Amino acid sequence: MAPFLTLKAQTLATSELEIKRSRFLGYAQRCDSEEAAREFFADIRHTYPDARHHCTAMLIDNDGQELARSSDDGEPSGTAGMPMLTAIRGSGLMNLAVVVVRYFGGIKLGTGGLVRAYSETTSATLAEAELVQVSSQPVFYAQLDHSAAGKFHADAQAHGVQILHVDYGSCARFTLSYDDARAGEDLVAHLTGGQVEVTRGADRQVERPYR
Repeated sequence: MAPFLTLKAQTLATSELEIKRSRFLGYAQRCDSEEAAREFFADIRHTYPDARHHCTAMLIDNDGQELARSSDDGEPSGTAGMPMLTAIRGSGLMNLAVVVVRYFGGIKLGTGGLVRAYSETTSATLAEAELVQVSSQPVFYAQLDHSAAGKFHADAQAHGVQILHVDYGSCARFTLSYDDARAGEDLVAHLTGGQVEVTRGADRQVERPYR
């Protein structure tokens, strides 16, 4: 999986713009599936049932395939959902959903004005988001005698290997992670004098603060 930027989980980014007396309320949230995005849209609609429009857009990585959806929700075709989706693409973010709630102020904005309003609200909302970088990190396993486990644990951590789990059964079985799979395997071999077999497991997803 190639690294990508997204919103920090369980955070909500918001913004509010007033344009010719119309209020545009922007909301963005991390969503890793279409179902999660639909639930988010429903929650915002429930929060603002009296608003005239609840326009939406989502951009999600669905097993390596891009899933993009948008809705104008009663605005003229192409003036809300698609500009919102274009703004999301322009941000470089993935796995998120955006809702823009509009309270009509009595002055028509025209198609160009609506496109700008929904695009600007989306961009302003994403500018307030707390971001993380998501990437894959290899996981591997090492099995040692109990007598060697303590020293290996300390040495591995000192060299930047992450100890995810230790199972003390008939022997000590370590679950480890390192940014570079080959370098991690080589490091474990070095720390154990090449006497321990390292096996590769399924990668795990990790998140790091972006800003």
